[in-house]
Amino acid sequence: MHGTAIGGQDDRDEMGICLEPRQYVTGLARVPRGITADGDPDGGGWVEFEQYQRHTVWDRPGGLANRSGAGDLDVVVYSARKWCRLALAGNPTVLLALFVPDEEVVHRDPIGAELVAHAERFVSRLAGERFVGYLRSQRAAMTGDSGAHTNRPELVAVHGYDTKFAMHALRLGVQGAELLTTGRITLPVPEPHLGMLRAVRRGEVALPEVLAEIDAAEARLLELCESGSVRAEPDRTWVDDWLHASHEAYWQRTSP
Repeated sequence: MHGTAIGGQDDRDEMGICLEPRQYVTGLARVPRGITADGDPDGGGWVEFEQYQRHTVWDRPGGLANRSGAGDLDVVVYSARKWCRLALAGNPTVLLALFVPDEEVVHRDPIGAELVAHAERFVSRLAGERFVGYLRSQRAAMTGDSGAHTNRPELVAVHGYDTKFAMHALRLGVQGAELLTTGRITLPVPEPHLGMLRAVRRGEVALPEVLAEIDAAEARLLELCESGSVRAEPDRTWVDDWLHASHEAYWQRTSP
C-alpha cells in the first residue's frame, strides 16, 4: 500500500473495522480471550470483543515467536468502537484505513464509505504527536537504542543499520506532515519521497544522511504540531454520532 516494498520481501497486512451484534454491545455476550488448538478458552476467561487477529506465521514451528516475512498474511479486525478510540488518539497505523486506494480495498460497505468520506474529522494535533512518537520509536529501533524493539541483525550486518526501521521512520515523517497540512495521506507514497524511501530500504543511503533526514522530518512534524493551522482536538461529536447511527442501522437490518 505504501509502495515501499522491494523484491517481494514483505508480508501482506489487512485491517478491518466491524460493527458488533447488539448482544456484544448492550448485553453480556463475550468472546474468549484466546483460542487454543482444541477450541477451548485459553487461560484468561471471556472478555468484551475489541479485535480479531490472524497471523499465518504463527502456524509454523515457533508459533508466536515467529516474525512475519514474504508471503505471510497478517489480519487484524477492530471493533468500530476500538478503532475510533485509536483513530481519535491519532494512531498512525489505524488512520491508514481511511486513505487506502480503492483497488486495495477488500470490502467496503456504505457505512464504511461514510467513515472514509469524513476522514478529516480525525485530524488533530493529537495525530501529529502520535506520528512524532512513532517516528522516534522507529529511529530508536533502527539504531538499537536500549529498550527499543529488536532490530534486524541481518540488515545491520549488511548495511550498518536496520534499513526497514529507517524507512518507516522517514515514511512516518512524510505522511504525518501531509496529514497535518492537507487532512489526507496519499497512498502509495508519492514521488520524490517514494524514491528516497526505497533507496533507504535498499541500504543505498549512508547512516549519517538517514539520521539527518529523520531529524529534519521530526522537526517538521513538531513545527506543524505547534502551529495554529492544526486543530487541537478531533471531531469527537461527529465520530460519536457515527458510531451510534451505524450500530443502530446494522442492528435494524439484522434483527429477526
